[in-house]
Amino acid sequence: MTFILFAEQVLNGLQFGIMLFLMAAGLTLIFGVMGLINLAHGSLYMIGAFAAAAVAGLTGSFVLALIAALMAAAIAGALVEILVIRRLYDKDHLDQVLATFALILIFSEGTRWIFGSFPLFLNIPDYLSGPVTLPGGIQYPLYRISLIVVGLLVAAGLGLMISRTRIGIQIRAGENDREMIAALGVDISRLYTLVFALGAALAGLAGALVGAIQSVQVGMGEPVLILAFVVIVIGGIGSIKGALIGSLLVGLTDTLGGIFLPQLFKLVMEPSAATNLGSALASMAIYILMGAVLIWRPTGLFGARA
Repeated sequence: MTFILFAEQVLNGLQFGIMLFLMAAGLTLIFGVMGLINLAHGSLYMIGAFAAAAVAGLTGSFVLALIAALMAAAIAGALVEILVIRRLYDKDHLDQVLATFALILIFSEGTRWIFGSFPLFLNIPDYLSGPVTLPGGIQYPLYRISLIVVGLLVAAGLGLMISRTRIGIQIRAGENDREMIAALGVDISRLYTLVFALGAALAGLAGALVGAIQSVQVGMGEPVLILAFVVIVIGGIGSIKGALIGSLLVGLTDTLGGIFLPQLFKLVMEPSAATNLGSALASMAIYILMGAVLIWRPTGLFGARA
C-alpha cells in the first residue's frame, strides 16, 4: 500500500511538474531572448483555459478546444508584444514589471466582463477518462498520464527546434548578442514577436490541459506564474533543459513534501502539531530548494556561468 501511495504521488508530482514546464519554457525563452520580466504570462495561461472551455462548450470537441487555446493565447501574446511589450525593451525592469502588472489587471477584468465571475468547467473527453493500470498494479487516471506524455513530447519538440532549426539558431543567438544578429540581417522585431507568441501558446496549452482537472476561473494564472519564476531561477534563465529539470524538481518537491512531511513528523510529534509543521515546511520546500541551488550555482542548474 505504501509503495502504491508513493508511486501515485510521484506521478502526481511529474504531472504537476510537466504543466509547470509548459509555463516556464515560454517564460524562460522570453526572459532569455528579450531580457523582459513578463508578469502577464499567467494571464495568457488563463486565456488559453477560457478559450478551451468556451470552444469545448460550443462544439463538444476537446481537440478543437486545445487548438483554440493555442491560437487564442498565441494571438493575444503577439498583439501584446506588438502593442505594449515592444515599447519596453529599452526600459528598466521596474517599468516592465509595472506595465505587465497592468496587463494582468486588464486581462482579468476583460475576462470577467466576457465570461462572468463564475468558474467554467472543461470536461475530460470520454476516450481519456477513467484509470489505467500501470506496472505494479497502480491505478492512475489516463488523463494525467496523457498530460505527462504530451508535456514530454512538447519538451522534445522544443529541444529539437532550439538545437536543430534555423529559428532555433536565431533564438540562441538572440540570447547572446541581439545587436549582432540584427546587424546580420535578422528581423529582430519579427523574432521577438515569434518568441513571445510561442511562449504564450505554451502557456495557453498548459491552461487548457489543467482546466480539465480544475475549474477555469479569473486569476488562475497568477499562482502558477510564481512557481514558473521559481522554476526558471532553479533551471537557469534561457535554458529549455533547465526549465524541464527545474519543473520536475519543483513538482516532485511540492507534491511529495505535502504528502510525506506531515507523516514523517507524526513519528516524533502528536498528530495535529505534526500536520501543522509538516504542511508549513512543505509550502516552503520549493523555496528552500531554490535557495540551495542558488547558493551552489547562482546562475541556476543550466544557466550560463557569468
